Amino acid sequence: IRDLERVQGNFQTTYGAIERTVEVLEKEASVKEKPGAIELKPMSREIRYKNVYFKYEDQWVLKDFNLAAKKGELIALVGPSGSGKTTVVNLLPRFYDVSQGQIAIDGIDIKGATLKSLRSQIGIVTQETFLFNDTVENNIKYGSPEKSLEEIVSAAKAANAHEFILGLPQGYQTVIGERGVRLSGGERQRIAIARALLKNQPILLLDEATSSLDTEAEREVQKALDYLMKNRTTIAIAHRLSTIRNADRILVISNGEITEEGTHDQLIARSGLYRKLYEMQFLLDETPGLREVCAEAVEKKSE
Repeated sequence: IRDLERVQGNFQTTYGAIERTVEVLEKEASVKEKPGAIELKPMSREIRYKNVYFKYEDQWVLKDFNLAAKKGELIALVGPSGSGKTTVVNLLPRFYDVSQGQIAIDGIDIKGATLKSLRSQIGIVTQETFLFNDTVENNIKYGSPEKSLEEIVSAAKAANAHEFILGLPQGYQTVIGERGVRLSGGERQRIAIARALLKNQPILLLDEATSSLDTEAEREVQKALDYLMKNRTTIAIAHRLSTIRNADRILVISNGEITEEGTHDQLIARSGLYRKLYEMQFLLDETPGLREVCAEAVEKKSE
């Protein structure tokens, strides 16, 4: 009788889980391909945001946003939290669609292209890496199952990850746990960079890829990112402004609009928002203990 009671309890739990799973599976995607969508060829000239507006529920997140990124350029997005930086990045692979305006690759509106051909040429490295409870090898070749072990090792070396992988108990066959729990933050990021290198897409999106790392880990990951960005068109959201000093252009975004644009030296000379952000971050980095004091003050205020 006790066993039957446990079975009944397990059944109810499982039934609830199945209901939620089915609800997700049956949910229609908000972004759909147009009938007759074309195969988008690999980018050869530019990415262009033209008079882009984006509305989330009743709030405008982007307003009249314009950007032209030439092939091989590094464009950095800077601004306060909630200014619309991540939205700019998420619109390119069509995680959302623009409310007004157009995003085009080589003059072709991305809404008229197949999702597969669009997303197959975009590599993404975010602050939170998506790793699976599988081997290092399988995590690196996720999305590129046809790649050989030799190609995987080559990508890992370029991502500055090969040495620490060899130090793992089973090397490339080591199971790293759910979300890579058995690895440090810097190691997880380098696995994600190796994955992007292996896929070898012409467009790269970086969303604060080093913001959650300590100084030493950031240095190792930045080396890998510098290699990854070579010969790729990159749009990078910058948390630590020191990492984007060499960007071809820096766009300062505030309340969904571009308020400043230029190189690092040009923006420093203007004494605007960028300079204020840079000086504030420099002060935090150069003053021992100040970052921790500020974080504690913010935590107390939120409580």
